Amino acid sequence: MEVRIEPTWKILLDEEFEKEYFKNLVSFVKSEYQQHRIYPPGSQIFNAFQYCPLDQTKVVIIGQDPYHGPGQANGLCFSVAEGVRMPPSLVNIFKELKDDLGVDMPPHGSLECWSKQGVLLLNATLTVRASTPGSHQNKGWEEFTDAVIQKLSSEREGLVFILWGAYAQKKGSVIDTSKHYVIQSAHPSPFAAHKGFFGSKPFSKTNEYLRKNGKDVINW
Repeated sequence: MEVRIEPTWKILLDEEFEKEYFKNLVSFVKSEYQQHRIYPPGSQIFNAFQYCPLDQTKVVIIGQDPYHGPGQANGLCFSVAEGVRMPPSLVNIFKELKDDLGVDMPPHGSLECWSKQGVLLLNATLTVRASTPGSHQNKGWEEFTDAVIQKLSSEREGLVFILWGAYAQKKGSVIDTSKHYVIQSAHPSPFAAHKGFFGSKPFSKTNEYLRKNGKDVINW
């Protein structure tokens, strides 16, 4: 099956695109775009891969669903397009970044600059129906993104996986911790951030690990 995705990822994932579940997923997603308002726009579904080629990936942050409000989802987990109001979880991420590394709150919520430095911002589910959270769960996306994580774990070394909240931690249970560095904490949502996300210092921990392994740090 021909999937438009960044070439280095296409090589890694090509066999996944030929599996029956993925073909069924494509049929479902196409039908949804024809009948409903779906986020993100079709051209942005694989933005996480487009901006962060496989051979440049150093860090993986795992999210769950795309944002389901108008203009929010842009194919990168936790990120919103410039000019769109920052969701509460993203505000808390930037608060922790300020506390961790002293980086001031940015003027917008786009994390594209992180992605282009080697941070794979991967949602578990890559599409969602407008105003209907979870509407594209259990349709095949999770199987696809599980395969991405599994392949990264088995075929790469020295990656940093940042797992915020129980969902991401369960999804990351396949990661080989003898080869990779896993950072876990509570989710940055307002319901959980005070239960271990604030003060967890994921950004400095990531850069310390990258530095020790001779890699360029992330300019968060």
